[in-house]
Amino acid sequence: MNQAEKLRWGILGAARVNERLLPAILEADNAELVAIASRRPGAAAETLKKYAPCYPGIHAYDDMEALLTNPDVQAVYLPMANHEHAEWALRAIAHRKHVLCEKPMALSLSDIEAIDKAARNYDVKVMEGFMYRFHPQHRRVMEIIQSGLIGDVRSVRSCFSFMMRPARMYRLAEHVDRGGGAMWDIGCYAIHVIRMFFEQAPSAVTCMAKYADSGADIASSGILDYGDGRFAQFDFSFQRARRCEYEIVGSQGGLKCHVVWQLPGDIPIISWWSEDGRQGEERLPAANHFKLEIEHFSDCVLQDKPPLLSLDDAKANCRVIVAALKSAASGQTVSI
Repeated sequence: MNQAEKLRWGILGAARVNERLLPAILEADNAELVAIASRRPGAAAETLKKYAPCYPGIHAYDDMEALLTNPDVQAVYLPMANHEHAEWALRAIAHRKHVLCEKPMALSLSDIEAIDKAARNYDVKVMEGFMYRFHPQHRRVMEIIQSGLIGDVRSVRSCFSFMMRPARMYRLAEHVDRGGGAMWDIGCYAIHVIRMFFEQAPSAVTCMAKYADSGADIASSGILDYGDGRFAQFDFSFQRARRCEYEIVGSQGGLKCHVVWQLPGDIPIISWWSEDGRQGEERLPAANHFKLEIEHFSDCVLQDKPPLLSLDDAKANCRVIVAALKSAASGQTVSI
């Protein structure tokens, strides 16, 4: 494959996340933005004007199907409302487009299984958009764990919170069953990052939540049971000061990733300690995980390689989320 070849992208939706994702496509070495579409008249053109003013020739559509039928588009990024992900992922796949779907992939296991089946039938690649996984700091965390410094992983704690701004109140407009609330928006991250450090799935979850009048959760906390006294705690909220971190405690020490879901300008910091009195702090170079995600998925398509985040991973994350929501609604521990 020619190393200069670029994957030609389209964007299905003029969502706020384009503030990060659209420039990432423009900056990626192996990607080219061909088109963007929105059902809101003029929204696609306005998005291009705002985030790509120096890139003429990109098509702006007021019709989603027009983008999907554009033969120049090879892959699509799908940042639509959570409850629409499955429908539009399947539509894109049916047009033989590769799909990077913003998290969550879908709101049910059956929908992800349908996406998986369609992707196999049409021979296209599909990945859930957990951009943080492509930041080099997590590779460094794994290196520290594999070195034996902290011993066997015994617990993981993840935290993601920020005060909801008025412009983001739409996240609470829909009932949690339709993808509204904190769990589907930021809780999926907190659960996903925990799963990175355990080799098997949790056996049960206990979760508590606060709800808005719409039925969307505003804040949740919970515990995942990984057996043999190994537990993981997740905590996320739209009503607390900004925190985005995880901490791992092992049999011989622990470590902390201080800024997981990075904003522009955030400095990656990892601190660690061991039972024998050693401790340290590492500051890593800044990195754009959105750009790295786009480059990874583009490379997977161009070189015909499997994505880092498989659809099996998407299914596993969905199982935990659905169980956690059931636990919060029932007030009981739920088996996974």
